[in-house]
Formats: sequence, structure tokens, C-alpha cells
Amino acid sequence: MSPSDDIEDSSAPLIEHLAELRNRLIKSVVALVIGMIICFTVATPIFNFLTDPLCSVLASRGQDCDLIFISPQEGFFVAIKVSLLGGFILAFPFIANQMWRFVAPGLYKSEKGAFLPFLVASPFMFFLGASFAFYVVTPLAYDFFLGFQQFGQAGEAVPGADPQNAAPLSVVFQGSAQEYLNLTIKFIVAFGLCFQLPVLLTLMGKAGLVDAQGLKTVRKYAVVGILLLAALVTPPDVITQVILFVVVYGLYEVSIFLVARVDRDREKRLREEGVWFDDDEDAAADTAEADADEASLEDDPLLAEFEDDDDEDPGMVNRGEDKP
Repeated sequence: MSPSDDIEDSSAPLIEHLAELRNRLIKSVVALVIGMIICFTVATPIFNFLTDPLCSVLASRGQDCDLIFISPQEGFFVAIKVSLLGGFILAFPFIANQMWRFVAPGLYKSEKGAFLPFLVASPFMFFLGASFAFYVVTPLAYDFFLGFQQFGQAGEAVPGADPQNAAPLSVVFQGSAQEYLNLTIKFIVAFGLCFQLPVLLTLMGKAGLVDAQGLKTVRKYAVVGILLLAALVTPPDVITQVILFVVVYGLYEVSIFLVARVDRDREKRLREEGVWFDDDEDAAADTAEADADEASLEDDPLLAEFEDDDDEDPGMVNRGEDKP
């Protein structure tokens, strides 16, 4: 067989995997498009649902919940973004199934059993983080933002007829629908991804990339990283940043607990298999091995004969001094 035949044979599995990956991606994109089309037909009710945190805050302040379009095409792009978000949520189970069916044939049975729970936990934690952002964080954030409004007399934003008796300056909220949607989606995605931290670290612990002791050692650096993350992904208000920091740091501590359980399970399994050695046992074994080597050298007759010769012959230097 020629070298070119070997190359062709080795490239055949790669081509098959790429073809399968292409088919999985095409099916996933088709599912996403179908989900977008379905959500586009009900984009208005979905958008109205997403405006509930803002409308609740405005209603508590005695204001109407009004959003405006500042460009002719803004309404269309708002509907597209709403349908994209809803379509991805609808198609995610199918997309995750396609990912699993592509990866699963290359995994052992034990690896499948270890990876499958994380595939289920990941969307659950994302929806949990998104729900926390939508029902807890966004109302607090919008209440903070709307607190900077400035009203005239009796809460009216209309000046009087007489310029000398005009009402004081009023600065009221007239929000853009697209800007509101962008900010709300940013909240949802940011908290949804942050809630993936226990899943990610536990999976890395399962793979042996991290351990609980290492996570405890870098805890102070994790605190700094979480503070930077809270400053980057949240608006510039202290309340939201503190909430995100407390939540993510709590998830980090939960991750340490989960990784510690993974470490204990791994140690128990390896002990049962007889391939686990503690550090003290390793040090004792090394010491015993060194003592055994030293004892074997002491019992070596050839080495003993050389030592006897050294005792009888003081060395070449003394011989040189005896010469006339």
C-alpha cells in the first residue's frame, strides 16, 4: 500500500465526522429558524411579558408604561430580537440533543453517565439564572434608574401658560423599546451564564482539571474576578453589582462543595481499585525503598572487597611519598 493510500484511509473518518457535524448543524439551524418563525407570530405578547418589570415600577410611581420607537425600522428589529430569543429557547432541547448525538458515540459508557447529568443541569441552571434576573434583579435595577427622574409641580411635566409661573424643569422617562429590550436581554443572559459556574467547575473537577483544594487556594483571586465581572456585565448601579457578586460568589462556594464531593468519590473508587496512594504513604514507600537499596549495597561482596582494599592501601599519594 502506498503512502497516499494511508493518508486517504486516515482522512476518511475525519471527513465522515465533518459531514455528520455539518448535518447536525444544519438541523439545529433549521430548528432555530422554525422556533423564530413561531415566536415572530406572537412577538407582541412576548414583548409585553418582557416589559412587566418596567411597567410594575412605573405603575408604583403613578406613571404610564409607555415605550417609543425612535426610528421607523425599530419595531421590526424589536420583533426580530424577541423572536430570536424565544426561538432559541424553543429550539434549545433539540439543539442540545443534536450536540449529544454527535458527541456520545466517541464517549465510553462511564463517560456518558458522567456527562449526561451536566447536559441536563446546564439549561436548568441557565433558566434559573434568567428567572432570577427577570423577577428579582431587573425590578430593582429599573427602580434605581427611574429614581433619577425630575418632575414639575404636582408631578406634571407640562409648563404653565405664563412663563413667569412656569412649572419647574421636568425630566421624565420616555424609553426606547429597543434599548429596553437590549438591557433586559443583557440582564437575562449575564445571570444565566453566571449560574453555569457550578456546572462548569464540577465538570472540570470530574475531568480532573481542578480540585477543591485548588479552588480554595485561589478564592481571593476569584473574589476579584467576580467583582470585575459584576462591574462589566451589569449597569453602573451598586445594587445590581452587589446582587450579582453575592450570587456568583455563593455559586463559587457551592462549586467548591460539589468538586470536593467529586474528589471524595474519585478517591473512594481508586482506593477500591487499589491504585490510590496518599502522600504520606508515597513518602514512606520512597524511604523504605531507599533503605532497601542502601542495605543491598552494604551486603554487596564486591563493594565490601573494594572497601577492604582501600583500608589496606592508603592510596597512590602515600606510595609516591615512600619513593626515594
